[in-house]
Amino acid sequence: MKNNRILLILLLIPMQIQAQSRVLTLDQTLNTLYTLDSRGEKEFRWDPFFQEGSFSIGGHYGAFSTSLSAGNSGFLLLDNRDIYSVPLPYLNRGELVFPEPFVQTAKEAFQKSIGEDSAHYRIAAIIIDPGHGGKDTGATSNQTLNGRTQKVIEKEINLNASRMLRDMLAAVYPDKRILMTRESDITMSLQERTLIANSIPIRRNEAIIYISIHANFASNRNVRGYEVWYLNPEYRRDLLDESHFPDSPELRKIMNLITEEAFNAESIRIAESILGSLRTTMGNSMPSRGLKAEEWFVVRRSNMPAVLVELGFVSNREDAVLMTTDTHLRKLVEAVYKGIADFVSAFERSGGFIAAR
Repeated sequence: MKNNRILLILLLIPMQIQAQSRVLTLDQTLNTLYTLDSRGEKEFRWDPFFQEGSFSIGGHYGAFSTSLSAGNSGFLLLDNRDIYSVPLPYLNRGELVFPEPFVQTAKEAFQKSIGEDSAHYRIAAIIIDPGHGGKDTGATSNQTLNGRTQKVIEKEINLNASRMLRDMLAAVYPDKRILMTRESDITMSLQERTLIANSIPIRRNEAIIYISIHANFASNRNVRGYEVWYLNPEYRRDLLDESHFPDSPELRKIMNLITEEAFNAESIRIAESILGSLRTTMGNSMPSRGLKAEEWFVVRRSNMPAVLVELGFVSNREDAVLMTTDTHLRKLVEAVYKGIADFVSAFERSGGFIAAR
């Protein structure tokens, strides 16, 4: 509000309106404007001392001044960029009312900006899930590292790798939410992890991806290498609840199938992108075990494209060295980061359309 105040004072040139138009109450105005974005956060503020107000709808911000009486006009400033001449809202018997032309102009302005957003699909958030944690150590193994026997613990590798990945992504994508299901060594249920991811609000033109980080174990200590998992395409989820198409269960069923197919295609492409990057980056220092499909809990319960990355085997000494040495682990994580970044670029460049190969 403070950022807009000086500009608004400079812009607001009082002018008399020849004919007084029909007015809407605050509730009627909000009901009209809030329908423009059914899922995003919405907010209205009004400062009676400075006679200034604002709407926040669909990620866009509109600021305006108000008047003590009818008949004055000024400007609506949208996103500190677009200026619209409007009859000002004013006080009527102590209640703030809005001239119909003001509401119509505001509606069209927000509609235009939200519509422009919808033409540009983007990844709004990337969820990083460090597997295990707290009482759940994950896979463990005793290995001789640097001349002494050490216990290699999966939960520690997962958290260290996830923190590195978060920092890399946050540095490149300041406009995206880079979130972790756990930031420290705490116990979290699988349900809690997916609940965090599924509860993040997004707009119609936005998407979220889920990356779960793990380390592997095998009874055969010679087994080694990285692998990337995605949800078995045959598995079916209920991605759309009864709030979607409430009057048409059949249409909801069809749209659920279409959404499922899109998420499957995107999950496969994320997995392919990460695996390809790991192969290029790691070369002969670590073998690839390829892509795999499985109904892991965090993958099947995440209502978004999701993959699970196994960085290596704690049960194999060579892999353990790579995963417990910061420089080597960073190399592994950089490969995962590049795979994610390549997918994000392809997704946003294509307008949100990713076809399965």
